[in-house]
Amino acid sequence: MSKTSKKEASAARKARVEEMRRAEKARERRSRVITITLSTVIVAGLVGWGGYALNSADEKSEQQAAEAKKPVQGEKTWEAKKLTRNHVQGTVKYAMSPPVGGDHSQAWMTCDGSVYTEAIPNENAVHSLEHGAVWVTYNDKAADADVKALGDKVSKTPYSLMSPAKDQSGTIMLSAWGRQLTVDEASDPRIDQFFTKYVQGPQTPEPGAACSGGLTAS
Repeated sequence: MSKTSKKEASAARKARVEEMRRAEKARERRSRVITITLSTVIVAGLVGWGGYALNSADEKSEQQAAEAKKPVQGEKTWEAKKLTRNHVQGTVKYAMSPPVGGDHSQAWMTCDGSVYTEAIPNENAVHSLEHGAVWVTYNDKAADADVKALGDKVSKTPYSLMSPAKDQSGTIMLSAWGRQLTVDEASDPRIDQFFTKYVQGPQTPEPGAACSGGLTAS
């Protein structure tokens, strides 16, 4: 091969190498641009979602606060000063069934989303109401599907408890301290309103008192 041919071949190789380097740099630039663009989109999306989540949470809190201010249609109420709060031993004769307040046992029923399948003592349940719990009771007229739906709701709600009460007049009854609501079905929207309003609600004589660590069904 002549010197001229060798020089031309060498120049061609250098040209190809240089072209490959330029192509590699171009790919690197494209990769950086794509990475930066994707990062910007992801960050913007997270910021947008965070704002949406915060707004949704604020709206939900406002809705719950509004619901808590509304009276629960059909509920019965008792004056707080007429509901004594002495700790006593033995059984208590209450003026309403299930009871919504009055003298009660020193021990409360565990009410940390507790679903009892047997009847529980009124005296212990009333102590739970004093701590701000909502007590759901039902008689034999309640449909199995409604009992299950109510049990699911209670099990997910701290400061609530549920048990059967065959002798009560209503099919399903919700009790809080000084408050009581009777409904026929678990789909009644007033149930959610009652929970929102009275789980640790303003009627609670001892807000923040424990609902765990009490008695459990034997």
